[in-house]
Amino acid sequence: MTHNFISWQGQRVHVSVTGEGEPLLLMAGLGANTEMWTPFVKHFPENRIIRFDAPGTGRSTTPPFPIPVAALSGLAAAVLDSCDVPAADVVGFSYGGAVAQQFAFEHPQRVRRLVLAATTCGIHGVAGDVNALAGLLTPIRYYSPTYFDRTAAATFGGATARSVVVRRRMMETRRQNPPTPYGYAMQLMGATGWTSWALLPKIPHETLVICGDDDPLVPIENARLLASRLPRARTEIVPGAGHLFLWDEVDNLAHRIGRFLSPPQAEAESDADVPLAAAFRFPVMPPPLHEADDAGRTVFP
Repeated sequence: MTHNFISWQGQRVHVSVTGEGEPLLLMAGLGANTEMWTPFVKHFPENRIIRFDAPGTGRSTTPPFPIPVAALSGLAAAVLDSCDVPAADVVGFSYGGAVAQQFAFEHPQRVRRLVLAATTCGIHGVAGDVNALAGLLTPIRYYSPTYFDRTAAATFGGATARSVVVRRRMMETRRQNPPTPYGYAMQLMGATGWTSWALLPKIPHETLVICGDDDPLVPIENARLLASRLPRARTEIVPGAGHLFLWDEVDNLAHRIGRFLSPPQAEAESDADVPLAAAFRFPVMPPPLHEADDAGRTVFP
């Protein structure tokens, strides 16, 4: 593994690169750092894994003001540039899923396949449980094992809710390079007012929209909504999985995502026959029957 730092909009951004092979760019959730991806990365030994700490998280510097989700799309492009990677498969988790949607829209030539995990379109999305969302207003869960243990079940669901062992293991990784309180607040504020609603029909990539059915933060209606707006999306609902399924059910999720990113050869050749520009001509499915109130806002963990 190599650790590099790039300069972007006055910030010193930490970039981690692991392995060789086809590039895979990972975008994490609110307050998360690159180390939290380590169990997931081990399932992709034949890929060149690229991760970065968003400003205010991990080893990156803390910005004096909020950086909007739309601006972080430019950071993702700068990260690929720093690695001399013209295009990569992209996995965006939760808050990182918002950045991934923006990135795929603004830089379609930089994305091969797209995975959107436990995420929403922002405004127009379906809000999660109020108590779960309230737990995201503070980064205390990154500092206090007691607080994380007490609130994790209601906030995240899934294996994190069911297993003390899982919670203790995850707490250890959370305590490595936690976000600064101010940096966490800046990242949280950066999502305010963001939406991909109008962008989704213009994202041409083959996309896996995956979520768990025990996620208090991002109800499964969000996955169905995203897939209905994206021209080339498939939806996968993981039974019993919660919000942190990429980390607390890593074997299961890495298998599902790996299967999507490495399809059978015949399917891969069929996809290769479709030029990227031509994908914009795919018909868009009708909108879902149920949508959130236009005033609804979603917080990305």
